[in-house]
Amino acid sequence: MFRAIDRWLLPYLLRPRFRSPVTDVFIAVCDHYEPFHHADKQSALARVRRWRSEWRRFTDTFRDADGIPPRHSFFYPIEQYDCDVIEELAGVCHDTGGEVEIHLHHDRDNADNLRRTLEQGKHDLAAHGLLSRAPDGSLAYGFVHGNWALDDSDPHGRGCGVRGELAILKRSGCYADFTMPSAPHPAQARKVNEIYWSQSTMHGASHNHGIRLDTRAPQTDKRTKEDWLLMVQGPLGLDWGRKKIENAEVAGNNPPVIERMKVWTHLAPSLAGADHCRFIKLHTHGAIEKNADVLLGPVNWRFHEELALWAEQHRVRVHYVTAREMTNAILALEDGKDLANYPSWRDHMFKLAK
Repeated sequence: MFRAIDRWLLPYLLRPRFRSPVTDVFIAVCDHYEPFHHADKQSALARVRRWRSEWRRFTDTFRDADGIPPRHSFFYPIEQYDCDVIEELAGVCHDTGGEVEIHLHHDRDNADNLRRTLEQGKHDLAAHGLLSRAPDGSLAYGFVHGNWALDDSDPHGRGCGVRGELAILKRSGCYADFTMPSAPHPAQARKVNEIYWSQSTMHGASHNHGIRLDTRAPQTDKRTKEDWLLMVQGPLGLDWGRKKIENAEVAGNNPPVIERMKVWTHLAPSLAGADHCRFIKLHTHGAIEKNADVLLGPVNWRFHEELALWAEQHRVRVHYVTAREMTNAILALEDGKDLANYPSWRDHMFKLAK
């Protein structure tokens, strides 16, 4: 569990200790959703149908401060596209308010093939009414890199092969990357617990560096520059109470429990000048049965019950968001919006495709 700790421990320890009181917490579950993981088509379909059958109990029952049910973002591996599976997944989203984004595993790839793969994947998903639209009407998506190796960042040279990947993603319509944290994987970025603009380079692992979003000095020009991509990280740090590393994973052996909320909220990134808003990006592999048992079962049910009590006790507004909605909230804050008095923040820039 302590592999690659040298990559991120120092930035974590040097983080300022004082933070302003929290008023708003945004929670997005970004699922590296792989129904074909060690499974044939019938098993893959059964996994998705289980979500369609059981997740709706949660979205029918629980509500956040805005009256919105729990959200789930399914980052589907586009290299495993199957029309029937995606149609079933689109049904899950239609029934529950979830959304689908792009996940990709590739190895020893090249830039031209990556561009073709992303274009094909976008149009495959859009054909099912999925993904979102940028202000200019073009297809847009959030991204998670398979095997954590974003921008050829695996030190062993596995799981990517394409440097300058952030720029390729941006040009193809990616509005933000949600890959990190990957610890204890050695591809973990050196920059932790931040929301930042990262400039694509040909050196690899460009996301080790970047400019934190700042409401007092907004970098809105980065939104249109092809070599700058928004990076949204989940919390990463030391959980002294549980005596383990907190890496924002939700899994069968690392379930969502209310004790983790204090740690998530403390570690969660914010924008400079808007520290009262914390963005908790969690990740999971929710198609796999041992994780689905937790996400769709009594453990997660109890977590959502206790989350409502925790929010009331701490006078915190909890907002369930998809990856797209989290991005819109971040960009609205950068634009100087007061989210408490701006009801359309969930669709601030990127809207669901129709």
